[in-house]
Amino acid sequence: MIDVGDVLDLDRYPLDRPESDACLSLIKACRDDLARNGMFNLEGFVRPEAIELAGQELSPLVGAVSFHQSRSHNIYFLPEVPGVPSDHPALAEAVTSSHTLCDDQMTDTVIHAVYEFAPLASFLAQVMGKPRLYLMDDPLARANVMGYRDGEGLGWHFDRSEFTTTLLIQAPESGGDFQYRTDLRSDDDPNLDGVARLYAGDDPEMKTLRLAPGTLNVFKGKNTAHQVTPVRGDRRRMIAVFSYYERPGVLFSESERLGFYGRAA
Repeated sequence: MIDVGDVLDLDRYPLDRPESDACLSLIKACRDDLARNGMFNLEGFVRPEAIELAGQELSPLVGAVSFHQSRSHNIYFLPEVPGVPSDHPALAEAVTSSHTLCDDQMTDTVIHAVYEFAPLASFLAQVMGKPRLYLMDDPLARANVMGYRDGEGLGWHFDRSEFTTTLLIQAPESGGDFQYRTDLRSDDDPNLDGVARLYAGDDPEMKTLRLAPGTLNVFKGKNTAHQVTPVRGDRRRMIAVFSYYERPGVLFSESERLGFYGRAA
């Protein structure tokens, strides 16, 4: 049994004391960062020795049982966008190549224990102004770990969910930088010209973030374009992605599981 108190720095980030002044101050600071920057980061959220152990646990699994996927796609992950010519520069293609571990492949690991820590979901709900956030019920999709080897990366895209929650486990020797452009589009405006400028490298608001292992990163993924630059070197980049929903009982369909993980169960 993993003691999450030994894994998380609850002195610095007192999620287990939600009514304390320290936690309320943390919630306010994260809300301010989210409003100002479209994201917030909790550096050292997982203690150094615990995140090192997480890497040791997961690296053999990523090498042995992960699902490898490599594909070309546009920023929308759609074969076509209604009303937009296929040669529009906003539909330029990028390549995503990664190795995915599912939650059912890592149930006895540090990362699974962090996802299961109930105060984390409660804290995220408070920061995001949600009545409640629920862990996902899907045994494959609840928490995933993405591994990127030399030459692999994540192409520009928007997420389907409003917010994205990640935890960096292991940084590569070089490359593997997280690049993002906050609020590039809105629910009412796809901003095709802005997407085209981003692809052309002509967007001064595009930023690069180099995370340290153990950092929890939360950002507005639905309208924030983001990518991970290709990894360089023998040490793979590994990052956990945690899924939360505003309603209980969420499951992926069989076709979604096959598409994301190469298996239905």
